Amino acid sequence: MKFVIAFCLAAVALAAPQGRDEIPVAILRDDRTDDGAGNFNYAFAADNGLEMEVSGSPNSVGAVVMRGFYLVPLADGGFSRIEFVADENGFQPIGEILPTPHPLPAHAQEQIRFAEQLRAEGVSFDDQGRRLK
Repeated sequence: MKFVIAFCLAAVALAAPQGRDEIPVAILRDDRTDDGAGNFNYAFAADNGLEMEVSGSPNSVGAVVMRGFYLVPLADGGFSRIEFVADENGFQPIGEILPTPHPLPAHAQEQIRFAEQLRAEGVSFDDQGRRLK
């Protein structure tokens, strides 16, 4: 039994990562404020280029609305800045590296224009799609 326990401990020791060359990262900035009423700010920066700043406050229904940015490391060694708002409409990031939707095809744009025209004329439909007016 002692042999099995010793063997398991040896296996765990050998399975542990060996010789990883981890470079320590210095924290250059770590600012945090909280007024106790739900308003907060924090800013973080490290010497490897990572950076983030966020501010938040409660909205009229008590949910927290946040704004800020963070830097995303790129394969070429640079960084891309992502700005964001997080509110009742969800997380809304903006940045050059984020994918953008394809433009709508002409026929879809025409359908949207036609639907807007019908709404402006007061036309409405029931839940089955039948025209009411």
